[in-house]
Amino acid sequence: MAIDKKQVEEIVRAVGGKENIEAATHCVTRLRFALYDESKVDTESLDQNDLVKGQFSSQGQFQVVIGPGLVDKVYDEMIQITGGDRSSKDDVKAVAGKKQNPIQRAIKTLSDIFIPILPAIITAGLLLGINNILTGPGIFFDGKSLVDVYPAWKDLASIINTIASTAFTFLPALIGWAAVKRFGGSPLLGIVLGLILVHPDLLSAYGYADAVNNGTVPTWNLFGWEIEKIGYQGQVLPVLVSAYLLAKMEIFLNKRVHDSIKLLVVAPVTLLITGFLAFTIIGPVTFAIANAITSGLIYVYDSYAALGGLIYGGLYALLVITGMHHTFLAVDVQLIGSQGGTFLWPMLALSNIAQGSAALAMMLVLREKKMRGLAATSSVSAFLGVTEPAIFGVNIRYRYPFIFGMIGSAIGGVLLTMNNVQATSIGVGGVPGFLSIFPNKWGVFFIGMAIVLVVPFVLTVIFGRAKLRKEDRNESNENVAEPKAATSQSASGVTSSAANTDPNQRTRSAAQVGDEAVNTLEIMAPLTGQAVSLEQVPDPAFAEKQMGEGVAIKPSGNMVVAPFDAQVAHVIKSKHAVILEHASGLQVLIHVGINTVSLKGEGFNMHVEAGEHVKAGQKLLEFDRKVIEDAGYPLITPIIIPDGQDMVERVEVTTGDVTSNQNGVLKVHLKG
Repeated sequence: MAIDKKQVEEIVRAVGGKENIEAATHCVTRLRFALYDESKVDTESLDQNDLVKGQFSSQGQFQVVIGPGLVDKVYDEMIQITGGDRSSKDDVKAVAGKKQNPIQRAIKTLSDIFIPILPAIITAGLLLGINNILTGPGIFFDGKSLVDVYPAWKDLASIINTIASTAFTFLPALIGWAAVKRFGGSPLLGIVLGLILVHPDLLSAYGYADAVNNGTVPTWNLFGWEIEKIGYQGQVLPVLVSAYLLAKMEIFLNKRVHDSIKLLVVAPVTLLITGFLAFTIIGPVTFAIANAITSGLIYVYDSYAALGGLIYGGLYALLVITGMHHTFLAVDVQLIGSQGGTFLWPMLALSNIAQGSAALAMMLVLREKKMRGLAATSSVSAFLGVTEPAIFGVNIRYRYPFIFGMIGSAIGGVLLTMNNVQATSIGVGGVPGFLSIFPNKWGVFFIGMAIVLVVPFVLTVIFGRAKLRKEDRNESNENVAEPKAATSQSASGVTSSAANTDPNQRTRSAAQVGDEAVNTLEIMAPLTGQAVSLEQVPDPAFAEKQMGEGVAIKPSGNMVVAPFDAQVAHVIKSKHAVILEHASGLQVLIHVGINTVSLKGEGFNMHVEAGEHVKAGQKLLEFDRKVIEDAGYPLITPIIIPDGQDMVERVEVTTGDVTSNQNGVLKVHLKG
């Protein structure tokens, strides 16, 4: 497809001109810019550009969605226009990272450390919730637990508790692995470091307070230097600081020790020095700092509970936008480890529900069918604890639902903190979040849940409909006097034809396969797993359908096969995506994972080449789930029918469990 050079020039002009571009690269779907000054971006001009499907800023990068198969041509033309150098994705990421202030960089570091271990912590939280149901008194029977009434369940509850508590018992090992990996060291040494800090020969941190009161804290005596012999179960700061030191020391020694003796020198020396400093200096100092932070939070919570609930409950959704919410993962873990429960997590769960309720209300406000669908599906996602599609796809776009969501969440937060509602663990947010709450506080939590369901929903509907009525009154005369333009622009920035809506007047272009006309093309699932709507993809370009309609699959396997007989139109260099072309001319993009372009091909094995003809069911590529998950990237795989294909009439999506090349997930109706 040829591109208009003037449209590319308009993109360059809209991002502030070539003098505002510090570095630029592209992936399979979008241009990625590191700009000197993002305030110079002309978003309206980008919205009006036919090449642009969407735009957003993320982690210091300004991203312009172009679409698969076209973005590389636009990028090539842009490089010729600007005369700039080609940059890799790592180059742009590095430049973008430098633009972040120290606080942003610290938050990103914590995010990079805690997100990879989050599945283990959430799983532990859910299992602890099940244990709470079995052992919590007063849930099913007055004053007694289920295991009290039915003792046969007691050992089952004990096994569940053992499995669930393991992630928290050995939390320093999980943090050590993720932190050392993030800081550039060997993850295995990070695991060993974490296990050293919770060695069974040490006094458990959970028993430290009692041991201090009883004067029974064990010590090491190093030539007269008394060192407390305690572990750091449930602690965050000691292992974070120790992991940073270990990684930097390992890197230092690796550069200077000869290869022939590295195995004998690097790891032993690194662990010995880091372990010694962890017990003598790092541990005691950071342990005291962590306890001081915890005591400060507890003081605010005990003394000004309503104020704390109002601020944290109300502003949590705002923290999600800035990315600062990842910081509080460490705080939650610290509170659970030192106090046995956290009062922050219950407010997070209510904030999820509040934003979902506001997004759901937009179904009754919005007129555009596509946006109503997005509002519905993203609200379900928020109710289940994933708020990004609702926040970025709907609520922030229209502002007022986001604000009403925060208001409802603030009210719920006040209720929770004033009634001392706490969570025993970090689990799934949203509605399932009640499993993490102490059972004796479920009643209060459910009242809070009712508040965040009703308040944002009612306020959004009332305000939204009043706003629409006002706009209708202001525009009614104009609509009567002047016909609409031939094209209309959706909120996501995609331009669609509004002319010739009479089916008898519409130009048809029937797709042909040989001599046979094809009116409907059923696309089979290229992966085995669970098919879900695009709104559940944690990436605005896909979730907002900026590139086109489609479906996403949460894979249970590791293989992608051809969903129909096709020609391979394009293979992405980093091997994580492929574009197939049907004999009718229809193109389909299969994109494994989100942001997996950053792996630069690691963990992917492509079995086909561009120009090759493949049969339905033929293996296209394989991926290593562990490599992708360890890198912290979601495995969810979008299958997209890119916009701009004139032959497409409409696309139907089927969700649910699918098996590769057996169940259809997309039905594409072609014109003709």
